[in-house]
Amino acid sequence: MSETFQTDSHALLADIGGTNARFALARRDAVDPLLMDSVREFAVADFPSLADAARHYLDTTGAIATTGVFAVAGRVDGDEARITNHPWVISAVRTGEQLGLGSLRLVNDFAAQAMGASLLRPQDVVPVGGIGWSGHDAVDRTFAIIGAGTGLGVGGLLRRGGRYFPLQTEGGHVSFAPNSPEEIEILVQMSAEFGRVSNERLVSGQGLVNLHRALSNIAGEDPGPLKPSDITARAKEGDERSLRTIDVFCAVFGAAAGDLVLTLGAWDGVFLTGGLVPKLLPSIAHSAFRQRFEYKGRFSPVMARIPTLAVVHPQPGLLGAAALAQDVA
Repeated sequence: MSETFQTDSHALLADIGGTNARFALARRDAVDPLLMDSVREFAVADFPSLADAARHYLDTTGAIATTGVFAVAGRVDGDEARITNHPWVISAVRTGEQLGLGSLRLVNDFAAQAMGASLLRPQDVVPVGGIGWSGHDAVDRTFAIIGAGTGLGVGGLLRRGGRYFPLQTEGGHVSFAPNSPEEIEILVQMSAEFGRVSNERLVSGQGLVNLHRALSNIAGEDPGPLKPSDITARAKEGDERSLRTIDVFCAVFGAAAGDLVLTLGAWDGVFLTGGLVPKLLPSIAHSAFRQRFEYKGRFSPVMARIPTLAVVHPQPGLLGAAALAQDVA
């Protein structure tokens, strides 16, 4: 690794999901704090703990850091965080001591995604639905952030008095609200399997599998075991049920994004992020996503003016961790 990364002025960053752990360094005094050429990605299943994964990053790159900001896909409760879709339990104090960091801050991954949105530029997003965005300005703003990946992440971003404040939520676990006869049938199928059905049961990687299985059950067929990648691959080949699965996924995603705007009062826009968004962006753009986003009764005219922005920055979680490291400094 370059000598640039071997100084004591860096923050160690991590973006920890249910599948992958991404690490990088940030220069807290820089306009663009995230050092993109420092990014490395590892499978979480390859390490017994977050500290082991982070130590591997430091050892293999020769990087030096004095502080850290780790974004984790789960609820942060004081010093401790538990990954929602992985068995790691993380203590900020113990992990920081193991890594020799002077301080380590744990944040919810979508608090980081939200803070990362504060550093996004127009070229980092693709508008879905024709409503553009000219970038951040000096006005107080309220944005929503929602993203589909291993799970469904939800957050918010407030600009007040020249500073940005991320909102940590577990809004992906709110109850799924069907809005068509087909979606009611899907809810019946999923209720039989899961009991309570959240939006994450539909809008996530596993949600694609759940949706495909529910649609197959409604048709009286057994789909057999599938992975999310099987469904997206079949859709590209023209398989009707896989295509319908993605259509429903996008429609429910749009409805959930619209509900989030109403909940937060996020009249300035919604950033769509998560690992599935870039992969499914053509489908999202040509689906009922925007229609369902706007379909909010008496608020439909208001919703029609709100931008929905697909984030195409390659590392939005690490970008947010860098922004938080800069904010702390």
